[in-house]
Amino acid sequence: MRILVLGRTGYLGRHVVAHLRGLPDTHLPEAGRSSTGAGPGLRIDLAADSPDRLAKTLAEAAPDAVINCAGATGGDAVTLAEVNARGPAALCAALRQAAPRARLVHLGSAAEYGPGEPGAKVTETAATRPLGPYGATKLAGTAAVTASGLDAVVLRVGNPVGPGAPPTGLPGRVAALLREAGTATRTGAETGAGARAGVGAEAGAVLRLGDLSAYRDFVDVRDVARAAVLAATAAGPLPPVLNIGGGEAVRVRDLVHLLARRAGFGGRIEEDTGPAGGSARSAAVSWQCSDITAAGEALGWRPSYTLEESLAALWAGGGTGSGGPGTAGGGTTAEGAGGTEGDRSP
Repeated sequence: MRILVLGRTGYLGRHVVAHLRGLPDTHLPEAGRSSTGAGPGLRIDLAADSPDRLAKTLAEAAPDAVINCAGATGGDAVTLAEVNARGPAALCAALRQAAPRARLVHLGSAAEYGPGEPGAKVTETAATRPLGPYGATKLAGTAAVTASGLDAVVLRVGNPVGPGAPPTGLPGRVAALLREAGTATRTGAETGAGARAGVGAEAGAVLRLGDLSAYRDFVDVRDVARAAVLAATAAGPLPPVLNIGGGEAVRVRDLVHLLARRAGFGGRIEEDTGPAGGSARSAAVSWQCSDITAAGEALGWRPSYTLEESLAALWAGGGTGSGGPGTAGGGTTAEGAGGTEGDRSP
């Protein structure tokens, strides 16, 4: 089976490719926005290529299935629209020309639903009321896929967590801040600043974050990859949209404290709950939780990793990238832009 993965170098795409490589009789054509790199590959840029150009490339790839992991979680509204809305629409138009029988699995986002009702789990038939350009552009991409007439399914993914989580999302950002706090503490001890060695031993260390009172549905990135592969290889038609999440609402504060304990952080975690402490999106979307019953029925899928296991894998994975919105300050304080605004789905 030939399965083309778009966005294969991103956080979710890397895990999808890794999962597919463990399957027998599966061929993965190389494709990306640049044709240079390790080995030959097909050049595909969903944000810029015309449908006709994409169709020619897809005809060359001759896929039995396409898993679209390409997406933008940040940037201005134009960038979000180009990647999240225009990209899926152009891909669908090209597939209708070049590979109309191929299965398309598109990764959407739980942000398409918008604010949830506290205590309730949202199903795939719920109204969609996204807040802001990210959720709106992801919803536009979903609309393009579900109206395409193709053999297609959209996986509405919750908040991914696990190994390799980038600092653009809340779990990866907090992990980066904890590592910076540990580095700053050790540096202070080595330079005679009076700090005791190790972040766990530094009782005076402070991690300052925004409001952590929101609830989110976290799902391990490896479980997301497994769901995408199951959807690509399932026999017969699938529902147009399936929720892929942990199926439980977790207070963001609890996740942060779990990760801090995993890191051995012995300092304090302080929240700025004032207007400047969190994001407008976090304040408006205080609850998100997905009903994942349909994914179980259609794919035989359920999450296999607990949140604790996901956070352990995140911390054990080492660096999650740098350049996140937090910096270590004063040797004992790590400050970060608060809230869950950066904690977005694909």
